Amino acid sequence: MQRGRIGAPIEKPTSWWLAKLKQRKARMYEEHLDWSTPVVFDSPEEKEGCIRFFNAAFRAEESGLRQAHELADEVAQWDPELAETLRLYGDEEGWHRELLTEFMDKIGGEIRPMGKVTGTFYHVYGAAKHMETIMLTNLMFETIGATTYRMALGRVKQKTIKQMLTILTRDESFHVPLNVHFIRQILKRTGPLRRAKLQGVYHLVYTALIGSAFASRRVAKPFDHISFKDLATAYAANLGRLFLNEPDLLLRPSETLLRLFGLRGEVLAAERDDVTSVAAAEAAADRERVVVRAS
Repeated sequence: MQRGRIGAPIEKPTSWWLAKLKQRKARMYEEHLDWSTPVVFDSPEEKEGCIRFFNAAFRAEESGLRQAHELADEVAQWDPELAETLRLYGDEEGWHRELLTEFMDKIGGEIRPMGKVTGTFYHVYGAAKHMETIMLTNLMFETIGATTYRMALGRVKQKTIKQMLTILTRDESFHVPLNVHFIRQILKRTGPLRRAKLQGVYHLVYTALIGSAFASRRVAKPFDHISFKDLATAYAANLGRLFLNEPDLLLRPSETLLRLFGLRGEVLAAERDDVTSVAAAEAAADRERVVVRAS
């Protein structure tokens, strides 16, 4: 099985997602990081890689929080239930942001300004105006986040760092299919011209995110021990499989790009598992019962 593999979601109504998010919120702030065991790094490079890794995670959660709440205000005009679902999703991103702020302080790190590569990504993301573009980009960011967290979880050894990664990985098992639901609802209101333009956005972001694996290896590899080849291949596979198994979204990865990583669209389309399926999302609603499998 492809390491870091992310499965494809199945559709559920907005009311289902909203009910699950309300259940999760009721217990969210009862979960805390365990600092009973000191976090010890084998080298300054490993510590610096860890700080860089979780700074990137922080920026992703920060962006998700802002975009979800801004979209909720707009969506409320035509679908109040979907708007509330977006706000609660944003609240979860905000809780992750709080956990990461505590985490960084405890390991002797700090929240830093974004680097050139990360800053460029989020500048472009922040400049997006149309809801379908924002949601597509967010879904793709969530997918590579879920991929990276799961792969890193199988490689790090420090207890509290594994707990932080487990929380992020577990919650992305809910957020990825939730974001598929968001974009599907928004596309129902999107005209054919903007849907056609969205295909260009998909291919551009797809390629850029695979390329980002190279930039991240320069700083994070001493911490997460993931090679560029493994990470880029997992990104290509998961970003491809996700949309191949959602044909109504009309977004297909480039076969030429897939072949560069030894992948084939027809094989990816036939592969399904429950890593980020709605079944996994339903299980993740009760956080205490979730067991995350590292890749």
